[in-house]
Amino acid sequence: MPAEQPASEPLVVGFDLDMTLIDTAPGFGSVLRALGAELGVDFPVEAMTARLGPPLDLLFEPYLAAEAIPAAGDRFRALYPAHAIASVPLLEGAREALHAVRRRGGRTIVVTGKFPDNARLHLDHLGLEVDHLEGWVWGVGKADVLVREGASVYVGDHVHDVEGALAADVLSVSVLTGGCTREELLDAGTHVVLESLAEFPDWLDDHLATR
Repeated sequence: MPAEQPASEPLVVGFDLDMTLIDTAPGFGSVLRALGAELGVDFPVEAMTARLGPPLDLLFEPYLAAEAIPAAGDRFRALYPAHAIASVPLLEGAREALHAVRRRGGRTIVVTGKFPDNARLHLDHLGLEVDHLEGWVWGVGKADVLVREGASVYVGDHVHDVEGALAADVLSVSVLTGGCTREELLDAGTHVVLESLAEFPDWLDDHLATR
């Protein structure tokens, strides 16, 4: 279990972005189709969007030559604003989860593997206000941000989000809105599994009452 947080310390909760706060799959798929048309590659969009989380380089590895991947990633990020912002909705309970932290006088941070400029476009388009956004960090790399920002909880949907939380010695809360199963998340070491962020406000109240 993570280290105990003194009750006098401010509450800071970190959230992953893709498939935790927002349903990125429709937009991600649209960008893959546009990129594939440019490159002459028929990406298996459904399979590639079923378990979003790993960096683009890893997603592209089975389908592109190694030397082509960096340029493809750059082009994906360039195409992203036109294809992936308007079509991406909030996931159930996302706005209420952020508000629940604020009602408790806490800070909300988004820590994501997404290119930060594109992550900011999502937050602005959906009107999500957070206290800090950190992009382009993945897996255990998220730990440095969580420690620096004083987070005591990190909420994500992927086993690599669990890795980041555990590396930071903070409470790992997982939601089942991404591609990872309950069993996979528990095997990775998460402390809490919720069906969605709709359950988060009540969980947070219980957590703070017993902390």
